[in-house]
Amino acid sequence: MALASRMFPLAPQLQGTRLAEIVNSKWREVVCAKKKWPAEAVQRALERAPQVRSLKRALLRSRPAIVAEIKRRSPTAGVLRAQVDPLRIAAEYRSAGAAAISVVTEGMYFGGQLECVARLRWAVDLPLLRKDFILDAYQILESRHAGADAVLLIAGLLPQDLLRELHAQALALGMDALVEVHDERELERALDVGATLIGVNNRDLRTFEVSLEVSLRLAPRLPAGTVAVAESGIRSGDDIRRLMDAGYRAFLVGEHLMRSESPGRALSGLIAAAGAAKGMAA
Repeated sequence: MALASRMFPLAPQLQGTRLAEIVNSKWREVVCAKKKWPAEAVQRALERAPQVRSLKRALLRSRPAIVAEIKRRSPTAGVLRAQVDPLRIAAEYRSAGAAAISVVTEGMYFGGQLECVARLRWAVDLPLLRKDFILDAYQILESRHAGADAVLLIAGLLPQDLLRELHAQALALGMDALVEVHDERELERALDVGATLIGVNNRDLRTFEVSLEVSLRLAPRLPAGTVAVAESGIRSGDDIRRLMDAGYRAFLVGEHLMRSESPGRALSGLIAAAGAAKGMAA
């Protein structure tokens, strides 16, 4: 998609929202990045990129599989952690049993950096998911160059042809694409492009309201063979147990961990509590 406009072509229902503000900021950032380092140059540099580690396989090896997130702040929750040492937190997550690490790289609203992925790539052996507002194939290239093993694609933001293009681009580079959905229509669209790694976001990006009922409602519609990741609003072992009983095997957890004094201990406690809750329910 050509970056000819300062405004990203969002669906009408998203126009004028806080999300539109964030997305258009990211769109302008991508325009500038492509001018500074053209896609052709990034493509050539990929010859030296590290080998990709499969997010999907990592999620299938663990139960529950936790994608533990590194996130400094968010527009709704504010500052989650005043001081963030990504290397230390990633090491804590790995020791605590995380299956993978999600890195929020959006800068203006979430305080992230793509450079954080590059630093973590050589410090931890878990797959890294770049979580950002991916709007253009250029961002897939820069993600691969930085060392990301997977990218998040938000179905609700992307026209169907662009979703298909970005999903194909990630797979062509050997990466995984976690396609995020929030409702039945978005799930249909994700399946239409061939997605088998699907994240169900319990947060409505239009209102930022969170409800686990979103994941529970969509669970029966997820086809066999889909690796389903429940995202947002997961705070306890009971939450994980309910979602596992509904068919989820993987869970993306960020705010609960990042608000804790020790994110690693919080993750260990969450996994232990999920196991205890599962045992009590058996």
